[in-house]
Formats: sequence, C-alpha cells, structure tokens
Amino acid sequence: MTHPASATLPLLAHTKPDAVVAWRHDGPVTVERFLGDVERLASSLPAGGHVLNVCADRYRFTVGLAATLVGRKISLLPSTHTPETVRQLQVFAPDTFCLTDSPACDIDLPQHHFIESPVAASPEGGAVPMIDVDQVVAYVFTSGSTGTPMPHAKTWGPLVRNIAAEADRLGLVDKPFTLIGTVPPQHMYGFESTVLLALLSGGAIWTGRPFYPADIADALAAVPRPRVLVSTPFHLRTLLSAGTEVPPADLVVSATAPLSGNLAVALEAQLQCPLIEIYGCTETGQTATRRTAETAEWQLMRGLALTVEDEKVWAHGGHVETPTVLSDIIEPTADDRFLLHGRSADLVNIAGKRSSLGYLNHQLNAIPGVVDGSYFMPEDEQTDGVTRLTAVVVAPGLDRATLLQALRERVDPLFLPRPLIFADALPRNATGKLPRAALEELRRTLGGSE
Repeated sequence: MTHPASATLPLLAHTKPDAVVAWRHDGPVTVERFLGDVERLASSLPAGGHVLNVCADRYRFTVGLAATLVGRKISLLPSTHTPETVRQLQVFAPDTFCLTDSPACDIDLPQHHFIESPVAASPEGGAVPMIDVDQVVAYVFTSGSTGTPMPHAKTWGPLVRNIAAEADRLGLVDKPFTLIGTVPPQHMYGFESTVLLALLSGGAIWTGRPFYPADIADALAAVPRPRVLVSTPFHLRTLLSAGTEVPPADLVVSATAPLSGNLAVALEAQLQCPLIEIYGCTETGQTATRRTAETAEWQLMRGLALTVEDEKVWAHGGHVETPTVLSDIIEPTADDRFLLHGRSADLVNIAGKRSSLGYLNHQLNAIPGVVDGSYFMPEDEQTDGVTRLTAVVVAPGLDRATLLQALRERVDPLFLPRPLIFADALPRNATGKLPRAALEELRRTLGGSE
C-alpha cells in the first residue's frame, strides 16, 4: 500500500502537555518533559543512519526511539546482541551506532551514551512530531537458513494501524492506563506492547523491567490503576508458583508461547482480571488474540484475513500490506477465527507417529513437581538414523523413574526423551525463550542418561 508523500501520523496520541507518558521511580513524566528529552537527544545523535538501542531503562529506550524517528534514523532490533550478531549488523548497516544508558556497555560499535537532562520541560510551544507513514521505523530480524539474520522493515503507517487494532482488542481505547512489562523493549513483542501501545494509545509506560515475582508486585504497586501487566508464560508461571502477594492488575497480556487454559484460569484468579494472549510473528506483527481461560480459538485483529493455499496459510489485510505465509500449523474455524496447533518447524515424526515439540512441552510441564522443562531435537545426527528427543527439566522433588512414568501416562512411549537431563534452571532469555545454542551447551555439560 502506498501513501501520499505528505501523509503523516503523530508520534503521540496524548493531546495535553501535562498528560502522563511514563512513570519512573521518582514519579510521573509528562508529555512536555518527554518531548523536551526527545528534542535534546535527537539534536545530539551521531550522523549514522542506523541505531542499535540497548537502553535498559524503558523510558530512555522510548526517548531514544522517538529521537531516532525525529532524526529519520532506523532502529535495528535483533533478537540477541552477541558479538556475532553485532558483526552481522555491521555488514547489513555499516553506519550503525549503539545508543546505551550503561557506562559498562561492551558492544563493539561506536557508542552514544544517553545522558539525563535536568531540564524539566520542552521549549515553549513544543509540538508533537509528525512522522511520515512510509518512514522505516525499524528492522526486525529473523534467523535465516544460513544463520544470517534476515531483516524485515517496519514502517510507521502499518505500525500505527497494528497498535490501533491491538488497543481496540484489549479495550484500551480512550482510557488512561499504565503498562508494566517483563519483556525488554528491544524484543518485537515488548517494542509493540510496552512502548508503541503507550505512545499511540494515550497510555503510560513503567520505566523498569521487573523479572522476579517480588519485582512484579512492587511495579504493580508503584503505578496507578488501570494497570496492564505485559508478560510471557515463563514469567507468569513463575509468578503463580511463587505464591507472592500481588496487587490486582486490570489486564494481563501474554505472548511468545501459548498458555494452557488451566494456567490462564489460575492467573486470572490470582491477578483478579482478564488475561488476553496475543499471537503474531516477526513478519506480520500482532495478528490475533484470545481470552485463553474461556476459549482455545484465536480471533484475528480487525482487517486481517487468512487464506489457505497449497496447505500453507497466508495472512493479509489490515496492517499486513503484503500477503505473508505463517510458519505455524493453523486450522481456520470461521471467517475470523482459528486454532493453533504449533509451529511447522516443531513437528516431530518418529516411526510414522507425529507430534509437536509444543505439545510435548505442555505435557512435560503439566506434571506435578515439574518447575520448568523443555524438549528439543539435538543437532548431531544419530548413527542408527532414529530420531532421539532430548528433554531438560527442573524438578527438584522428582527422580528420573517417577518423572518418566508420569510422562509415559501423557505421551506415546516413542516420544519419551532420550536422554532426560535434570538441571537447576533452564537458560531462558529475557522473553522466556530457550536459545537452541544454550540448550545444546546444557546437554554437553550435564549429559544425561536414557
């Protein structure tokens, strides 16, 4: 979809200079202060056209994003910041510099340090910047078959439409709210649902990134209602099992992996509010939601549609300007609804029987006494040509025989893990996902037996 050259949309949906756009440990940040911070940072940024924004403070990240937009620079949002990823980014965009709020940042790029200004407001008459709808805001990256990150451009117009559809589905239109995120703003989910959702729907962000249950409770207590907890199944499962007394939220949003219906019911009871899951991917952004405590069906966001061709499911319409194939096993059930059966890449076929890693992980984690666990397929090929699944589990009160017997009651014996590895903790990243390389390293380190 093309737009007139003059088409622009505002950076902020807030209409009053004294409206709150963020909450920090020392109190609220108004639109006026935010715009002043954006203007000052934008005027100091280096000449490079691409920015790796690694600010840990969510408010500073957001100021950096806005300053990047105003300066017509492009944010780079890779899934990791490993030295190899940084080298690949330099090949993709040699003029990349790193925006950081840490004096100890060791990323091997030219660095620009975020320095707080004591000035409390923008210059008199400061206006909300208008952004060209065709301006590239960011490149997000997926792993290519060669291991080289594949860039996907995100432009302002589709992002604004996507966030408007999200706000509508979450019931956050025309009301104040504060977003508390356990996910980093550099991740696509955190970028959309803890930063852009606040800017484009008149809400506010909580500047921190709570991780442990006590931190989440403190963050909820620090901001006024209505408050929205934006999290992941890993963080939410940990919060529920910790038994920490948590102030009520008004909405919980979850993404990155499907929740079970039972866990969703328990979380709604503990946090005294609805829980909405978001389904999406890097290529399309957010595409559907469901209230998991009530239904297994996903409902597409407004304007979106699915088309099945050659056993592949394509998303199109709405903010998805180019028809995009989805990498998941999807069963359409109505014009705007579908069931999700796992990722195509997760399919496992052993001796003619099929399952998915997602299903096996669900069964493993449903066993009483299992704190955390995950199946994966080892990279090294078996000499006998037979697929061998590995599982790593955190289950301090269970022995191997008891756990395998419980698993035998839930899955076909062909899908029992060989080996089964016990660990003190799983190497999850900031969004609760398990990097394949970390699992392989755990397998090499801890071994395990069949």
